[in-house]
Amino acid sequence: MRTTVGIIGGGPAGLLLARLLHRAGIACVVLESRTRAYAEGRQRAGMLEQGTVDALRAAGAADRLDVEGMVHHGIELRFDRERHHLDFPALTGGRTVTIYAQTEIVKDLIALQLADGPPLLFEAEALAVEQPQSEAPVVRFRHEGRERTLRCVWVAGCDGSHGVARSAFPAAAGRTYAHDYPYSWLGVTAEVPPSCDELIYARHARGFALHSMRSPRVSRLYLQVPHGTSLRDWSDERIWDELAARFAVDADWTLRRGPITARSVTEMRSLVHEPMRHGRLVLAGDAAHIVPPTGAKGLNLAVSDVRLLARAFTELHAHGSTRLLDGYSDLCLRRVWQATRFSYDMTRMLHAQPDGDAFDHRMQLARLRRITASRHAAAELAANYTGLPLSP
Repeated sequence: MRTTVGIIGGGPAGLLLARLLHRAGIACVVLESRTRAYAEGRQRAGMLEQGTVDALRAAGAADRLDVEGMVHHGIELRFDRERHHLDFPALTGGRTVTIYAQTEIVKDLIALQLADGPPLLFEAEALAVEQPQSEAPVVRFRHEGRERTLRCVWVAGCDGSHGVARSAFPAAAGRTYAHDYPYSWLGVTAEVPPSCDELIYARHARGFALHSMRSPRVSRLYLQVPHGTSLRDWSDERIWDELAARFAVDADWTLRRGPITARSVTEMRSLVHEPMRHGRLVLAGDAAHIVPPTGAKGLNLAVSDVRLLARAFTELHAHGSTRLLDGYSDLCLRRVWQATRFSYDMTRMLHAQPDGDAFDHRMQLARLRRITASRHAAAELAANYTGLPLSP
């Protein structure tokens, strides 16, 4: 097989890139190692920055999003049994965020791709990226029981943190910066209408809690738990009791309870790989960077990478210019590091530190009090949360 851009990974980054390239008249092939059912069922983030919504609309992939997406105008911070609302439009000049599950984005993009887009191969496991510094890199992959090759002009690695794309970088050609947080998240999905109109971020002495949602009928909630936590130790009743305790405020508010349909424990970490390009191989999304979910930046960073990458390939295709491709890594990393910093700051401010003391506790409260008392501090959080501008 031959194509212009070989895309490894059929998640939102790879699928959106394929859609944008197709609309620009650039040939591409997407290789996804899993089945279609698995790809459409992967539970991931659901908070979309304004720029992500705009990108999906520009790709013609927002029909359902515009009908079913839940526009949010802020978040609520809870601490010391108090509740504080941050009004994003008032703080950012009108910007909002939208709740629309990543699984639904993937379903929408797959449907478009299969209807009129470039080839999308499921159960096509990428084995290696070869000759990335040549003018004709090759992706070796296994599909339908046999090994095949995809000969490309460029390769886009959108295959996540454990994919083969990043491993194709020689050790001397890149560096990975990583930070592991000393706690995990216990996440649950529940068949119950959300108890809030907008996301609740709660700081409690026993640990962080987050109230989110997937739809008007489905809630998504998280608890900070120690590393090594076993789901067997957390009954439904214990989960709901702990959530209620951490969300508690001195006001008329009650946490709605319902059947828990899914649960998982996820360790928290940050990771950035520099650079994001090696020869004709470029990385996007989780293949290049991971952030803790506190700041809701993972999916949105992937989309901003892809938006810039699609522009770079279009500039090359239309005008023969490599200007944007040559600057792709540096431009992306500026935004990546700012999102990594924001996610780190939010995580440190809201989570109980296992080795923390009374001083750490008071410092966290001081940061929260500053944000809820100062318009300038609140505007800085709102600007980062709704999404920093895409680099020119």
